[in-house]
Amino acid sequence: MIDTPHITMTTAQHTALIHLKVSLDEMMQVFGPTVGELIAAVTAQGIAPAGPVFAHHLKIEHDTAGVPAHFDFELSVPVVTPVLPAGRMKPGQWSSMKVARTIHHGPYEGLPDAWGEFMDWLQAEGLTPAPDLYESYVTGPHSDPDPKMWRTELTRPLLA
Repeated sequence: MIDTPHITMTTAQHTALIHLKVSLDEMMQVFGPTVGELIAAVTAQGIAPAGPVFAHHLKIEHDTAGVPAHFDFELSVPVVTPVLPAGRMKPGQWSSMKVARTIHHGPYEGLPDAWGEFMDWLQAEGLTPAPDLYESYVTGPHSDPDPKMWRTELTRPLLA
């Protein structure tokens, strides 16, 4: 289930990121530990996260059945001041841009359907999304053990 999507402008934001290329099978094994690695690297520099962890998906490859199979993405966290490179962590930037945005309510297993519903809305509105996308994990296992309470912000940059 998603909220009614809306159009907004983002503001530029410094980020700390770790770039990953993983298969769908690897995602569950690497995601959580990489979040821990990212937060530890940021806090080791005396910098606190300035918002929830998010994934900036640069490319998603699908199998012949249309199911996501491989992900090329940056696992990121917003920060107030730029970080210095440390291990796999690098400084990054979330640019100011026009986006379509909605919130998915529920467990992560529902994200594919939520993205489908969101993409249907974009098409019905005559909007053209950029090829990349963002998932911001506003409420999840880090803050509430009940998957029904989880909230994932879905964002698509818009072309023109």
